[in-house]
Amino acid sequence: ETPDGRTVRQRLPLEAYQTIVAATNFKQRTRKMLEYYHADRLNYAVVGTPNRLEYDQGFFVKNGDGSADFKPIAHLYKTQVYQLAAHLGVPREILDRPPTTDTYSLPQSQEEFYFSLPYDKLDACLYAKDRGFEPEAVAKVIGLTTQQVEWVYRDIDAKRRVARYLHAAPLLVEPCSTPAPGVEQPSTTAE
Repeated sequence: ETPDGRTVRQRLPLEAYQTIVAATNFKQRTRKMLEYYHADRLNYAVVGTPNRLEYDQGFFVKNGDGSADFKPIAHLYKTQVYQLAAHLGVPREILDRPPTTDTYSLPQSQEEFYFSLPYDKLDACLYAKDRGFEPEAVAKVIGLTTQQVEWVYRDIDAKRRVARYLHAAPLLVEPCSTPAPGVEQPSTTAE
């Protein structure tokens, strides 16, 4: 948006896009480092807040908002998180506010930025895809066409492929000879 209020839309060149992504990832990582600073200072653990949709689809920054000592809601769909928040008494004004990346100066929702579908429909598609429901059956229930659900299924798979590295442990030159009990040994090769 220009200073006089005009909105300009055009495809960014790759280098400009990568620079913007690097800057926004830096913002997320800076926030997380502040959390870890205070956690270390107070002998606390850092809690991560990705829900199942965000975690599965890679809607987080590695070593940024994706870093945490534990992630207590990563198994819950976004719709379930809203239900839990309502049950816990989170104020209505917060519950009604659209989820945002809080990254850019112009307002945009997570759907506009990343998901391209309202989270309640995407939760349903993710659930259905993981349980083997055919797109035709899902389309009838959530009010999309079969073709749209097929597109969502392909998009889920594509985002999972792109996000694989976000979930990967660091690569080691050689494995440690005696990992600590209960600590998963990182892979030594790229997948």
